[in-house]
Amino acid sequence: MPVRTVHLIAAARPNFMKVAPLWHALAAAEDFAPVLIHTGQHYDANMSADILADLGLFDPDFHLGIGSGSHAEQTGRVMLAYGEVAAAHRPDWLVVVGDVNSTLACALTGVKLGIPTVHLEAGLRSRDRTMPEEINRIATDAVADVLWTPSPDADANLAAEGVPAERVTRVGNIMLDSFEMKRPAIEAAGVPASLGYNGSGYCVVTLHRPANVDDPAQLATLVDCLAAVQAELPVVFPVHPRTSARLKESGLDARLAGVGVKLLEPMPYVRFMSLVSGARAVVTDSGGIQEETTYLGIPCFTLRESTERPITVEQGTNRLATPQNVLESLRAALNGGSNVHRAPKPEFWDGRTAARCVEDLRRRGGRGRSDANGRESLTARSIAGRERNGA
Repeated sequence: MPVRTVHLIAAARPNFMKVAPLWHALAAAEDFAPVLIHTGQHYDANMSADILADLGLFDPDFHLGIGSGSHAEQTGRVMLAYGEVAAAHRPDWLVVVGDVNSTLACALTGVKLGIPTVHLEAGLRSRDRTMPEEINRIATDAVADVLWTPSPDADANLAAEGVPAERVTRVGNIMLDSFEMKRPAIEAAGVPASLGYNGSGYCVVTLHRPANVDDPAQLATLVDCLAAVQAELPVVFPVHPRTSARLKESGLDARLAGVGVKLLEPMPYVRFMSLVSGARAVVTDSGGIQEETTYLGIPCFTLRESTERPITVEQGTNRLATPQNVLESLRAALNGGSNVHRAPKPEFWDGRTAARCVEDLRRRGGRGRSDANGRESLTARSIAGRERNGA
């Protein structure tokens, strides 16, 4: 049986949750062999290694060790480093996920090497080109050979941009595959109780986008907002390393702690989702958590002017908010008087997206390796990882 090697690119925390279900689905298939490549764009242990272990991915087959830097530096270093890996260990398919610098860098590299390249979570648009992620999304979709979309709005965006229908397959929301895969562990983790929230309500906060945390005035406004929320509902704030540095530089971490906001280190996936699952509300500027709260039916207030995931507003529990109106919106949600509703989950947000991805790769073909020992061409780590996962 031909065995097709698939390179899976992970770079930042949300990427890991998108890669994990697909890695496991490919590892369980006799005709595919996944190879995990971590670019090292997120290098904090709680933001990468611990989460990878949480999701059963163990050690990456290749770690590019890129680290921090400007957008140009990160993108360029990833292209150089992945180019060497792809040339020496050429895959049958390359799958990039999300919208970080590594997504675009590896897509450009793969396409220029003639490697069939897939973008998982394609077609999302915020219409805000001041966001680096929006540029990455648009450019990646422009060059990738196959576009796997999570929702009808993504399909519509690509059609409006003139993308041929045969390049597009709607597979659903793979973030929710990770949640269902780890649901027993999430339910058993008991993070709210360990923090002292035994049945009492709290609000989870995540902030990391440069527009919110890199501008001292905006960050101070957000700190005032969180202090006001804390007066109504206890706030639990797992702090992204970037945000932690900005808070410490300005002394605003002491203000948050002084009003009772619980500041925590970043959490691995299972513990974080245990915390979110028990929350009465979430305030965020993240992308993925808008989807997870929609899936869980938890009111979410997104501190941005636009979202690339409008389905979470149209069909879910998400609302765009500002520091000036988030408290009022939160009060309305807690009092049952808001427009937050719990409609049926969007189509294909069902925990089976990875299986649809595998089937689409099969349908699309690819050369593969027809020799009986095709799997032996994988790295030793990949083979060991498959054995540890029972493949």
